[in-house]
Amino acid sequence: MATTNTNHTSHPHSNNATIDPNSGFSSHSRTFHSLRPNIPLPPPSLPLSLTEYILSLIPTTATENNISALIDSTTDNHLTYPTFIRQIKSLAASLQSHTSLSKGHVALILTPTSLHVPVLYLALFSLGVTIAPANPLSSQSELTHIVNLTKPVIAFASSSTASKIPNLPYGTIVTDSPSFLSMLNSNSEPRRVETSQSDTAAILFSSGTTGRVKGVLLTHRNFIALIGGFCSLKHVYNDGLENEPHPVSLFPLPLFHVFGFFMMVRAMAMGETLVLMERFDFEGMLKSVEKYRVSYMPVSPPLVTAFAKSDLAKKYDVSSIRLLGCGGAPLGKEVAESFKAKFPNVDIVQGYGLTESGGAAARMIGFDEATHHGSVGRLAENMEAKIVDPVTGEALSPGQRGELWIRGPIIMKGYIGDDKATVETLDSEGWLKTGDLCYFDSDGFLFIVDRLKELIKYKAYQVPPAELEHILLTNPEIADVAVVPYPDEDAGQIPMAFVVRKPGSKITADQVMEYVAKQVSPYKKIRRVSFINSIPKSPAGKILRRELVAIALNGGSSKL
Repeated sequence: MATTNTNHTSHPHSNNATIDPNSGFSSHSRTFHSLRPNIPLPPPSLPLSLTEYILSLIPTTATENNISALIDSTTDNHLTYPTFIRQIKSLAASLQSHTSLSKGHVALILTPTSLHVPVLYLALFSLGVTIAPANPLSSQSELTHIVNLTKPVIAFASSSTASKIPNLPYGTIVTDSPSFLSMLNSNSEPRRVETSQSDTAAILFSSGTTGRVKGVLLTHRNFIALIGGFCSLKHVYNDGLENEPHPVSLFPLPLFHVFGFFMMVRAMAMGETLVLMERFDFEGMLKSVEKYRVSYMPVSPPLVTAFAKSDLAKKYDVSSIRLLGCGGAPLGKEVAESFKAKFPNVDIVQGYGLTESGGAAARMIGFDEATHHGSVGRLAENMEAKIVDPVTGEALSPGQRGELWIRGPIIMKGYIGDDKATVETLDSEGWLKTGDLCYFDSDGFLFIVDRLKELIKYKAYQVPPAELEHILLTNPEIADVAVVPYPDEDAGQIPMAFVVRKPGSKITADQVMEYVAKQVSPYKKIRRVSFINSIPKSPAGKILRRELVAIALNGGSSKL
């Protein structure tokens, strides 16, 4: 396993004399420091599993009042907090008595979202077992790659996915079988397993938009630091839900993805009610919002676009929604504004994180910050950042664009089985090179321009695809869009747009190109257009540009 020492805990307010209180930038160290209060975390040497930490944080009101921890929107089954906690312990005890699972083993999890998944995750964490949750729709070759990387001894799968899994030393446990249900209800207490916070809790898979998926090693400490920040600052801003009877969040996100995973453990620690969807569909989501009076949803930008453009939302009472937490990809200012015009009582708070940072490395807190459209918020508590010139390696000042590097207690240990990628991504001082082109403004707000690898090189200019996508999404005739580089003899690369027309639209390639040309510098113009039925995306809403580049190179399209 590739590991790098990343136990740097930053001290945002050390060396105060040189730190700008507005931007958090230190002119002395050329480093940006978090403007949040320093969050006290359990001592790193204290043996503590993520499960123990979460259970210690759940408010007593959630257990005493029998509040629902989890609701399955498909079946309307509810799991109250007391039952949820009992099932975690029962399952952990059953696994101790029925299997030889022990600390350090890896468990592959290949199951659609259900009420059993959070219980399973927390039971395994409490045993010191590392979870490796994969997309249940993974192809056989992807799954083979994941098994070779993570070397699981056991798998947990649903009856629909179990046949995909190769023979493992301790076999496969089917999570929708009667025997699994009996394990959840054994009512026995597990033997405590002493877990170090530095032990790996989860191997989560990077979305693989630029090559084969990588397994990211995240420790109990990474998630403890992440949740500790949310829970400690709850009183500061309470996620804008302080007047709600009880926070209810709906998850359109898969629980195997870092965004869904960390938002799930955060909701549990805060004692919120979490509504799960086995399969996402837009209208089903609207029905659930109405039925369960959902107040909060973590979403990806395509979902915000769908809300802003779809007429379906008018058919349902979605007035309970107070807040959308948007992450996974940059959200355009125009989309945020058109959403706000349609839903004036809903705030969108943006955040930024990577699988490699276990989730939110920057985010907005409260309504004042939510007005900074286009930004992903301020640096999270206990975090530091640098903006580094990709050519010279120089650390840059506020307002200057460069690659974002981040450091702090939420940063991964490394990539499993890939020392080369670990060394390329994590330097010896614990800085994670994100690969994102970004800048901080003078108030410490972070702006993501684009992926460095995805910038289109037109002649000598760098063209960020995301900027052109945001412009095109403001066109009422366009439902969705992706911009990719297309090889060109004279220019090197030209921007090419894949466009999904709105139903009934007859917009032409020339009109698409003209629409952008009026709003950008000449070098940023779209010079090629292809119409497509849907844009391929990862579960978190990231555009799979490699697939589109392959389509572009193989197919015809309208060309200027």
